Amino acid sequence: MLEGAKKENICINQIIKEKTEEVEVENNVIIPDAKPDILSAINTNCTVCIYKKEVMDGKIRIDGSLILYIMYLPDNQAETIRTINTSLDFTQILDIEESRENMALDCNIKIKGVECKVLNGRKVNIKATMIMDIKLYSNDNVELITGIENDNCIQVLTDTMDINSLVGRGETQVSAKENLAIDNIDEIAEIMKIDLSIINRDIKISYNKVLAKADLYVKIMYLTEDGRINIVSDKIPVMGFIDIQNISEDSICEVSYNIKNVVVKINNTESHGIYIEVPIELVCTAYEKKTINVIQDLYSTKEDVSFENKIVKAMSEKKITKNVLNVDEQIQIPEIIGHKLYDVEVNPVIINQNISKDKVIIDGNILLKFIFEAENSKMINIRNVEIPLNFSTEIQGINKNDSVNSRMDVVSQDFIIGQNGTIDCKISLEYEINTSSGRTINLIDNLNVQELSKDKSYSMIIYFAKQGDTLWKIAKKFNSTVEDIVEVNNIEDSDKIKIGQQLFIPKYINKKSA
Repeated sequence: MLEGAKKENICINQIIKEKTEEVEVENNVIIPDAKPDILSAINTNCTVCIYKKEVMDGKIRIDGSLILYIMYLPDNQAETIRTINTSLDFTQILDIEESRENMALDCNIKIKGVECKVLNGRKVNIKATMIMDIKLYSNDNVELITGIENDNCIQVLTDTMDINSLVGRGETQVSAKENLAIDNIDEIAEIMKIDLSIINRDIKISYNKVLAKADLYVKIMYLTEDGRINIVSDKIPVMGFIDIQNISEDSICEVSYNIKNVVVKINNTESHGIYIEVPIELVCTAYEKKTINVIQDLYSTKEDVSFENKIVKAMSEKKITKNVLNVDEQIQIPEIIGHKLYDVEVNPVIINQNISKDKVIIDGNILLKFIFEAENSKMINIRNVEIPLNFSTEIQGINKNDSVNSRMDVVSQDFIIGQNGTIDCKISLEYEINTSSGRTINLIDNLNVQELSKDKSYSMIIYFAKQGDTLWKIAKKFNSTVEDIVEVNNIEDSDKIKIGQQLFIPKYINKKSA
């Protein structure tokens, strides 16, 4: 290594693999003895829990469970609608050639659909299709040579660039707990379905800690002992401190919320409500914007310099853009006239993300599932509706090859039934768009300096510029300096030379030592 080389260590964050995988989880479920035989399935509600994520050489592993509530029509007309609560454990091992043990993994799982097939009166087959969005990235400490001190014969070509260097990654476990009060007249027979979502996400940074705050929105549909269907909902605060050393208020933070389990207990006596407890894992990754000076090339006018080029890729121009989208649409469901609307499940789905002229354009659908009273008041009807979703948001400087990851949360919803089955749908979506660029960095590695291997005795040559020439390339080729060529040839702009331009190249006179 050359003496006087200035070095700096930085943590380079590089996205190794982004992948969307569609997988299926399938198993048979037995109807509990206390429940009546099943005639047909009406609705299946599903919550995804992730227990463990593991990165190995050449593959990743994800362990989790699907918590299911299956509403069904009993094989007995005297019975009202009933529900089965069960869970399906899953282990998914995905082959990713670039995967290495020390890499970080982010995985977001959404349910595409659940099929419930009745095999006989006491057994059903469940097949759930999951969409797994996977992001695998490495965090490598890299040594940069940023300058050369005390050696005037060394000529250095540098490039200044901005990158997003990793500050740190941390996690913590929290638990959202609440007793949801129900009407005094309600005696709960069973839970029919549970909807969970994380909304109102926010962070605050101070004293080497990230305070992650959000609300867990809980909505529970239940059946009473006298055959009525009711809904109870609430927002449960979620808050946790995540330790990350050297973090500052200027850091860019990504926080993910992973539901690990759902515990529900019915209390018809003392507190008269439904107790729910949801363990949640909070994971924060923090980045800082860092300006670095990188030596792209170098040579000496008096010595032989050798080195290797090392190419690394880094993240840059990372931005997190948040906004709210309000959707106001009217739809027609004539069969709902005169019947009670129990619930509407709202599921925004992103299908395409395109980049065009400093904008991210998002196409998708809002999937609505209307659950309402049937002609037979002991039963329910379900109607599925899609509302097309198309919007754009400005992100200055974004390029078509940049990485884009988006998420949408439903923060409020309101459905007003009018005449002739017209329903006015008012939905408020909070969306977050996470973008970043990939930056290629050419690093100087294994730098060595030796005595000149041959005589170089000429002091001036005449050279005619060719296609692709720069003053740096010409100076290096003839063992001169850019400054001397500019001075001798009275060049005003060192970045502009013409093909065929005659240049006088001053040359240092060096003799190989005896």
